[in-house]
Amino acid sequence: MTPKELKARYRNERLAARDAIPPDERIEKGLAMLAHAGDAIDLQPGEIVSGFLPIRSEADIRPLMARLRERGARLCVPVILDKLTIVFRELVPGVPLVPSGFGTAGPGPEAAVLDPEVMLVPLSAFDSTGHRIGYGAGHYDRAIDRLHQKGLNPRLIGIAFDCQEVPSVPAEPHDVRLDAILTESGLNFVSVEIG
Repeated sequence: MTPKELKARYRNERLAARDAIPPDERIEKGLAMLAHAGDAIDLQPGEIVSGFLPIRSEADIRPLMARLRERGARLCVPVILDKLTIVFRELVPGVPLVPSGFGTAGPGPEAAVLDPEVMLVPLSAFDSTGHRIGYGAGHYDRAIDRLHQKGLNPRLIGIAFDCQEVPSVPAEPHDVRLDAILTESGLNFVSVEIG
């Protein structure tokens, strides 16, 4: 089995496991993530944090994002511009949300585009070393690469449920390793950079 085939298998299996979590249980797990990380993520006032608004069976991290805002973060969320590109638009209280591709919603084109310094990254599967499998479109890998090309090095925190862990993600050259992984069990640092 090629790395691409194994990734596709893991993606399908782990997303099916995530989909099987009852909605009320997903809410509780999301609140556990807030308890583990709301005050543990290193954050300076004014620092830009990208989160996401949940789609399908993703963890709802809006309570965590609200806590980070209380601590002084400027929040943004990804907006899909085309098949290859996402940008991060500032999310301010009361801003109207518009459909923004891939089943997501986000601020409209009048919102400021920001470069995140901390990224809360959705994923389909992960391993204990910080390798992740996304949804297959490569949006985050390209967005992170663009930030690196600007000389920026955002701290990457994967967001998933415990059931999305796999023994080992076959890493490919374009894959970007996470610095930490947040699940309902805790915030686990895999990089000495931010741990």
